[in-house]
Amino acid sequence: MTSALPTPRTEDAPQAAAGRTARGGGRRSLAAALLLGAAGAALALLASRQSWAHGSTAVAGGDFPLTAKGSDVTGVPAALAIVGLAALVAVFAVRRAGRVLVSALLALSGVGIAVAALLGASDRAALDEKAATASGDAAAEVAGLSHTGWPYAAVAAGVLILAAGLLALTRGRAWPAMSGRYERDGAPRPRARRAPDPDRPEDLWKAIDRGEDPTQAG
Repeated sequence: MTSALPTPRTEDAPQAAAGRTARGGGRRSLAAALLLGAAGAALALLASRQSWAHGSTAVAGGDFPLTAKGSDVTGVPAALAIVGLAALVAVFAVRRAGRVLVSALLALSGVGIAVAALLGASDRAALDEKAATASGDAAAEVAGLSHTGWPYAAVAAGVLILAAGLLALTRGRAWPAMSGRYERDGAPRPRARRAPDPDRPEDLWKAIDRGEDPTQAG
């Protein structure tokens, strides 16, 4: 007895397996980019709120302790961390060339954070300004200057965001985009209208209200 079911084509099996492998790789790279980008942005924002440098200045009552936070030294890491988060989300809202541009912005945000943090790791201008304000002497400079490790944590944050951007640039084509339910003009796609059912009086009345002839077959 001959089976009615079609015989599966053996040449399609390798193609299906390759497709599943590609989708699995895309999901893994997507998860890695999200984790790296979110962790990098959070670390950059955290590092910007921490103390980057300590010192003191001479005042009438003795030495006055001074502390400079990351945001006192440079506002670039915190600002670019927010830009990086926005770019990470925007990657899923655009396709093709737009996705490449947004991915490049994400990577450049990471580079900017790392460079700004490295430049601020040995900065003394912020504490010199605080020393001048505390002492009332515009020429006053900070004494006993020391730096913490938080600038280098911000550098690491920039590297994480850079890695997320590079993943988006190299693997982003395999990532999903937002639903195509809405057309480019923002209007929802029209739903197919069901033909009136003669056995349902309410369908007939609705068809008449629309000016249609319910007796005509759809």
